[in-house]
Amino acid sequence: MKPHPAVPPAPPESEHDQISQNIEAVLEFYAREELKISRSQRILERISGFIGQPVFLGFILLFVALWMVANSVLHQYGKAEFDPAPFFWLQGIVGLGALLTATIVLIKQNRLAKLAEQRAHLDLKVTLLTEQKAAKLIDLLEELRRDLPNVKNRHDPAAAMLQQPMSPDLVLAALDERGNPDERSEPAAEPGKDADGSA
Repeated sequence: MKPHPAVPPAPPESEHDQISQNIEAVLEFYAREELKISRSQRILERISGFIGQPVFLGFILLFVALWMVANSVLHQYGKAEFDPAPFFWLQGIVGLGALLTATIVLIKQNRLAKLAEQRAHLDLKVTLLTEQKAAKLIDLLEELRRDLPNVKNRHDPAAAMLQQPMSPDLVLAALDERGNPDERSEPAAEPGKDADGSA
């Protein structure tokens, strides 16, 4: 008789409540963003969803093939073609369709980009909060180490540095400096000379 696999222990009630609150907060965030979408935006995104499917490519190829075959058949039977080669009307329809498709896709991408930016801001806030909590924990551990009589007190410069919470302003300033390396590396040109040193 095979032993039953071990069932992982259920999380404590407080931990379970915290997990549920975090999940509900994420779901509420997406629900709020979903309510902000206008009716026209929803219609465009449904069209964009259809455009992004392989069946749409098959529809385009079938339409172009039928258009060209219909004109060829009319030409063979000596009747007037509604769009003789090189199919200027077909080119116009395809060009207009490409323009509309690109516009619809860009509209959806703009909304998704704003949503991604909001998620990035939220991630940054959570990361900074986590860093502050970690700094507080290091501070408490260092304080406990100093208070314990059987532990030798010593100066730890790395722990002292990590005790200080990170300043968001300093992080943003460092990102700005790293984001423009060309501006910092290019020396200022002397008056009367070009950037290559020529007069």
